[in-house]
Amino acid sequence: MDPAGQISAEVLPAHLSAIRRHFEISLYFLLLTGVLTLVSTGKLDLLTMIVLPAFMIFKGYRWWNGKGPEISNRAATWLTVCYFVFFPFDLWIISRALAAGAQNPGLFAALLATVHLMLFATVVRLYSATTTRDYLFLTMMGFTSMLAAAILTVDTVFLVFFFIFLGLAVSTFVALEMWRSAQGTVTRPMERGSAAADRLHNALSITAVGIALGSLAVGAIIFLILPRFSSGYMSGLNMQPTMITGFSEDVMLGEIGQIKQNSTVVMRVTVDGGLNVAHGMHWRGVALSKFDGKRWYNDAHEPTMLTAPGDGGWFQLNPENPRAPKTGTQIHYTVLLEPIGSTALFFANEAESVRGRFSDETGRPPFGVRRAYLLKDFTGSIFNPYHSYARMEYEATSRLPAPQPAAVRLAGTVYPGTITGTYLQLPKLDSRIPELAKQITASQDNPFDKARTMEGYLRAHYGYTLDLSGPPQNDPLAYFLFQKRAGHCEYFAAAMTVMLRTQGIPARYINGFQQGEYNDVAGDLVVRESDAHSWVEAYFPGFGWLTFDPTPPSNDERQPGLFSQLSHYWDWFQLQWSEWVINYDFLHQITVAQNLGRFSRDWVERIRTDFTNARRHATEKLKFWQEEMSHSSTGRTEIFVIFGVLAVAVLVLRPEVRQRLTILWRTKVVHARVMTPHLATLQYLEMLRVLARSGIRKSEAQTPMEFASSLPDGTLAAPVIEMTSLYQAARYGAKVADPQRASSLIDRIQTFLRSRKK
Repeated sequence: MDPAGQISAEVLPAHLSAIRRHFEISLYFLLLTGVLTLVSTGKLDLLTMIVLPAFMIFKGYRWWNGKGPEISNRAATWLTVCYFVFFPFDLWIISRALAAGAQNPGLFAALLATVHLMLFATVVRLYSATTTRDYLFLTMMGFTSMLAAAILTVDTVFLVFFFIFLGLAVSTFVALEMWRSAQGTVTRPMERGSAAADRLHNALSITAVGIALGSLAVGAIIFLILPRFSSGYMSGLNMQPTMITGFSEDVMLGEIGQIKQNSTVVMRVTVDGGLNVAHGMHWRGVALSKFDGKRWYNDAHEPTMLTAPGDGGWFQLNPENPRAPKTGTQIHYTVLLEPIGSTALFFANEAESVRGRFSDETGRPPFGVRRAYLLKDFTGSIFNPYHSYARMEYEATSRLPAPQPAAVRLAGTVYPGTITGTYLQLPKLDSRIPELAKQITASQDNPFDKARTMEGYLRAHYGYTLDLSGPPQNDPLAYFLFQKRAGHCEYFAAAMTVMLRTQGIPARYINGFQQGEYNDVAGDLVVRESDAHSWVEAYFPGFGWLTFDPTPPSNDERQPGLFSQLSHYWDWFQLQWSEWVINYDFLHQITVAQNLGRFSRDWVERIRTDFTNARRHATEKLKFWQEEMSHSSTGRTEIFVIFGVLAVAVLVLRPEVRQRLTILWRTKVVHARVMTPHLATLQYLEMLRVLARSGIRKSEAQTPMEFASSLPDGTLAAPVIEMTSLYQAARYGAKVADPQRASSLIDRIQTFLRSRKK
């Protein structure tokens, strides 16, 4: 007990303090949000992603049930010291192995080891926290977790967790400061579970949400106006540990079947004209020319360097190719490409032109920016020489050939030597393969019809499956054609390419992606790893390379539904996040400024136009009324209408007029039978107004009854006291009173005051 007889907050049991309870709950969820954000990045090892949330949930369960710390501060200190001894092993062995394949393995390993240390210290301190210093340390660890997650990912999931974390952070710090300020006071702390405690929790929650939303609004404004550049001081420290592996520049038969079971987004493509133009599109990556019986690849060669972009930064990709198709449909599209394990760029058919930010953001020379260039190989495939570890956006134009079949049938078989020398190569084959190709095309007399017949035969007589389990085959192509008779796209494309070559028709194997899923919300095509695809291009003199796809459609097409539509909205949000947050730079700022300027000009012009029209209309109306009143006998009616409008305006703008009319209406016209608190207040104010007109005014310091009792004249005081009693009974006592009696008292007071003046 302190001298005043109050119990000090320091000696009260902790579970009795509502403020501390609120702080503990906010702190726990703050730490849990930080941990879950780190786990959601997918960059931590599997053991950490499982064990860490388990420890957090177990501690939350014990904390909720009022359990104290599990370990002492001394034990926690020794555990932390022991981990510092273990830290070098984690840094050089464990984290180094986890960082394999990263852009900067040493730096990424150091980050992972530091995250492990931070998480270990957080859990140990959480299980031993007893003092304000411990809780403050845990709060800082929560912020450190979010900072580490921000380094590891830029995904939209982080944005969701960040919003939650911001509100919890405000709530935690407000409650912490209130709790610290309350320690040592002589008043009894607010007990948890009480009505006051519930009101406190609600008030703190509303305050936290309000401050968080205000901070987000201010932060968004600062983000929009702060000068932005295409790369920052730490752009070289990219922490992308792995890259999408849904594409490679050589293909081993059987690989794509594993890739097609992954739904990771590879790229998003927006095509001018929408789905009508993009229907059935293939996104061509690389063309492969050589086959050794199991693998498609290209021999090492020196690519062509494409430099000196034309007007607007456009690279012209086929300026010297006279055989490039000049007819067909030209399309324009924009590609947002995720980090992928290849330098290849993806186009619809063979692109004509492309532009984008093709430069080394992380390794630029000390003076100036290295000039961008592209590489083009002998198959027409385009590569960005700077292996991008970040999202890349580029736009391109392609021409989709649509020759008349009759014209292609007359193309002939006179092929250039460079074509036959490269695209008729064959390894040692099972003798049944060329025999099957000969049987399929026996009824056709030109290369085009042979290719179309072979494409249709494979689609009709073979099945599509991703299940190719079984022992490895020495000749996977023969196994597919004559035993399994089912496979995925790479087997169909390989079979058709090889069989076309056995018939003397130049063909090549194409690796890329299918059209993808159309998102009707964002208006773009979402291409995933599961859309990885292979098809065939065959050469026809005078027409170039034409596309054939012998793979039959699969049976696992995505079915539309509620969840599918919701995923479209989520994907649209991810696209906007990437475009206007992750890739937000000076060019985007210019776009925003231009749009704001255009919007403000349009808005000001619209206001000016509306005001001018309203003024002209009002002037014409006044002139019309003036002429009508001058030449018409109904002018008085117009005057009455104007005075009526003015009277209504007075009633609206003068509350005392409305008040008196309300009293007259309730007492003289409708004869209210029940004295409501509102009516009692109006009648009491009317009595005060009548008294004030005679110079008798109530002081603000006086209560109603004190004012009534202070009147010296007993004849006047009696009705005033009775009226005051009626007012208080109806206003505060919820008692039944007669409004007509109150009106008669007001009339009695008014009559007495008038008689006294005479």
